[in-house]
Amino acid sequence: MSVQSKHIFVNLPVKNLDRSKAFFEEMGFGFDEEMTDEKGACMIIGPSIYGMLLTEEFFKSFSKREIADTSNSAEVITAISATSKDEVDSLVNAAFAAGAQQAGEKMDDEYMYLKSFKDLDGHMWEVLYMTEEETK
Repeated sequence: MSVQSKHIFVNLPVKNLDRSKAFFEEMGFGFDEEMTDEKGACMIIGPSIYGMLLTEEFFKSFSKREIADTSNSAEVITAISATSKDEVDSLVNAAFAAGAQQAGEKMDDEYMYLKSFKDLDGHMWEVLYMTEEETK
């Protein structure tokens, strides 16, 4: 059996939903207003990829486990692709301008160009560009 999912939803707990939405809007991301309310916001990352920014209280309704303390642990690194090195730089620079923190070292080799940041809630993000040969 081969799994072929049509959509990806990454659920992230946030301390302040309005502040998190403003952060990602400043980076250039939009939101699906039909899937956004006072408890959560559906950020559009790609044609079938979404980041669900959920208030911590609402996020807790999906799991009995504790929310990771991102100040001293990593729960996940969400990596998104860009179409060029310039787009990587543009997105990451916009994140820093909106209040992001450095998350790791830049990678620049013959196959991959990558930069990373931590959003306002400490979630780690990577933005990467891969050469055509590597993406096939």
